[in-house]
Amino acid sequence: MLVDDDRALTEMLSELLQTEGYDCVIANNGTEALKKQRAEEPDLVILDVMMPGDDGIATLRKLRETSEVAVLMLTAMGEDDDRVLGLEAGADDYLAKPFVARELVLRIQAILRRLDVPAASNAQATIQAGPLTIEPAKERAQLDGISLPLTGAELRILESLAARPGEVVSREDLTRIALGRELTPYDRALDTHISHLRNKLGKASSAPVAIRSVRGAGYRVVID
Repeated sequence: MLVDDDRALTEMLSELLQTEGYDCVIANNGTEALKKQRAEEPDLVILDVMMPGDDGIATLRKLRETSEVAVLMLTAMGEDDDRVLGLEAGADDYLAKPFVARELVLRIQAILRRLDVPAASNAQATIQAGPLTIEPAKERAQLDGISLPLTGAELRILESLAARPGEVVSREDLTRIALGRELTPYDRALDTHISHLRNKLGKASSAPVAIRSVRGAGYRVVID
C-alpha cells in the first residue's frame, strides 16, 4: 500500500511497482490508509511522513495499535528527526526523498524477504552491469556466465551496488538493505560480507569486476 498526499507520485510508484510484479493499493491520507489497511491487509505499507491532517508518524502510531504490518517510511532528505521518530514509532525502514526508483524496489525486496513473503516475479527485473548479471526474483547472480554461490546478504549487497555501477552506496544503506537493520558503532558485519563477496567474484572469473571501498563514504562496484 502506497500512502502519500502527492497523487501524481503514488500513481507513478504504483505503475513502477506493478511492472515489478506487485499489486498496489493507494491511499492519499492517514485516515484512508488506516481504513484500507484493515480492508486490504497489505504485506507492506510505504508511508510518507509529510501529509496534511495526521502525518505519517501519527498514522504509523495509530496503525501500530492494531497491526504489525511492515512499514517503510518516506522522509525528506536530511530530516533526521523524522527518521528517528519513525523508527521509534515502529517503522521497519526508511528512505529519504528524492530517491532512486531501483533503491525503493531493493528496499521492498529486502523487507519482504525478511518476512518470508514470496518475491514478485518479473523477467525484466534483471540487473546487467558489464559481465555481471543478477536476477533478483530468482535470487541468482552470474559473472561472465559463471554462477556465483552467494548468501542472501551477499546477493543483496551485490544487487544494490550493481544497480548503480560506479556510484558510492553508503555503509548505512548497505547495512539496512542487506542485513535488515541499522548500522551501529564498531559493526563490522557488512565489511565481512564485502570481503567474502570480493573473494567469490575473484574466484569465479577474471572478468574486471571489483568492489572498491571509498574511505568515509561506502562502497562502489567498478566495471573496468
